[in-house]
Amino acid sequence: MELDRTPDTDRLREDIEANAAFGDVDAADGRGRTVLTGTDADRKARERFVDRLADAGLDVTVDAVGNVAGTWAPPSADPDAAPVAAGSHLDSVPEGGIFDGPLGVYAALEAVRTLQEAGVEPTRPVVVVSFTEEEGQRYPGLLGSSVAAGERSVEAALEIEDDDGVTLAQALESIGFRGEGRLDASEWDAWYELHVEQDSRLETAGVPVGVVTTITGITHCEVTIEGEANHAGATPMGERTDALAAAAEFVLDVEAAAEDVVGTTSESAVGTVGSLSVSPNATNVVPGRVEASVDVRDVAYESMETIVTAARSSLSLLERERGVDTAFARPFDLRPTPMSERLRTTAHDAGDAAGVETLDLHSGAAHDTMHVAGVTDAALLFAPSRDGVSHNPREWTDWEDCATATRVLAGALAAAATE
Repeated sequence: MELDRTPDTDRLREDIEANAAFGDVDAADGRGRTVLTGTDADRKARERFVDRLADAGLDVTVDAVGNVAGTWAPPSADPDAAPVAAGSHLDSVPEGGIFDGPLGVYAALEAVRTLQEAGVEPTRPVVVVSFTEEEGQRYPGLLGSSVAAGERSVEAALEIEDDDGVTLAQALESIGFRGEGRLDASEWDAWYELHVEQDSRLETAGVPVGVVTTITGITHCEVTIEGEANHAGATPMGERTDALAAAAEFVLDVEAAAEDVVGTTSESAVGTVGSLSVSPNATNVVPGRVEASVDVRDVAYESMETIVTAARSSLSLLERERGVDTAFARPFDLRPTPMSERLRTTAHDAGDAAGVETLDLHSGAAHDTMHVAGVTDAALLFAPSRDGVSHNPREWTDWEDCATATRVLAGALAAAATE
């Protein structure tokens, strides 16, 4: 849908830069922030967001797990019609960047302000949302959206404890953001999230807006390799059962399996052994035990299964050839999430109407949209990330790119809210 107004770049920048002051950290290069759920920085970010929603004439609610929503329901909108919603999150990783999350939250608000100033008369209410705890730094990731999608109960979420035994309920109460009820994403007609890409594909292509086709699936595997700890000087090489040497082969096997899938089946597949815990972890002791964590992702679940099967086979081979004992568990398995064809088309059409080029691409990172897509039509848009850097103070998206992506978001929301 073509609008006769464009987002206010200065206003959007002011919102994001003001939000960046909450939890700001010293950084030699770039601008960073640390905003963990239930902290003073989180309270300040939430309070400012609530004020900005109210300033735009939106009706603000906070649910029991701290999800914040502002609803625009002008006289043209049927109050009983399923709303169109958009947003993201305000929390961050430790020493993260200023765009990851806040761009989506404030772009959604700026899109609504643009529709208001353009005189758009939606037939459905429009809701701007900030979900609680997307990053998973103090409590489980994608927490607020999992509750909104009905995948986790309010009661179960509030009882979750951080590493110090503080429950989510206590953390939210401490900052005044434990509300009432439950934000229900299944009641929405459509959901849009705008996010920084966290990759360099848009930058490389010279395209300002990405329209995500599928959000990657993610599986986490936990592996234990048991050898025998022994004296590093007194144990001959031929008599060792070195758990770390076996783990090194396992790491390379996972890498090789992922590279084989990329070369034969799916270019987007990745496999990573990102964590090793070595015991007894002493220079003069042959390692007796290694615990490893494996992360496998792709937009095709079959490809993920291939890499996981290869990891299992590697462990079996290590048992036979190196005499180690191994254990394998798969505690987390999330299938790829396709985005709504209807909403993707609406986004591309909004780009065409605005004269903005858009590009289909997948998401290699998890987002709240993964949960929302399970209960209603959902779409994810990307704005370019300089050099693909994210979760880092050097994370950067040019202000004009922020505004351009917001323009496409506004057009998509207008179309979805008036159809």
